[in-house]
Amino acid sequence: MDGLVGFLGNAYPWVKAAHLTFVIFWMAGLFILPRFYVYHHETTPGSAEDRAWIEREERVRSIILGPAMGLVWILGLLLAANIGAWHQGWFVAKFLMVVALSGYQGWLAVYGKRLAQGKRPLENRTLRIMNEIPGIAAALIVVLVIVKPF
Repeated sequence: MDGLVGFLGNAYPWVKAAHLTFVIFWMAGLFILPRFYVYHHETTPGSAEDRAWIEREERVRSIILGPAMGLVWILGLLLAANIGAWHQGWFVAKFLMVVALSGYQGWLAVYGKRLAQGKRPLENRTLRIMNEIPGIAAALIVVLVIVKPF
């Protein structure tokens, strides 16, 4: 595709570049926040270290994750509409994975609130496994977008 088609016209490559940039920011947040939770999980509730992790986690959620995810969605939907992607199997699979990652981000927000309340509902090992979800999802999404297997 030459980038000069659809309603975006000459703006298409710029929108695509912005989309990819914010995907990188979003993924960075999705990689770091669960790792923060692993470290936070080991602190004593109510301690100074606990409060410092709560503040760090809130910054990641509000400064990186929320805005990046919002822009990824807006720009991604524009790109999808521009190329008529809704009828392409690879895109539908990618879309469902992005929905799942968005849900994962929601789960991260809820879990962070539990940590802030002094609760530690998951085992440290489980948190470490949950930390792998964004990487696996990113690899699958890249394959879907580049290879377009269906």
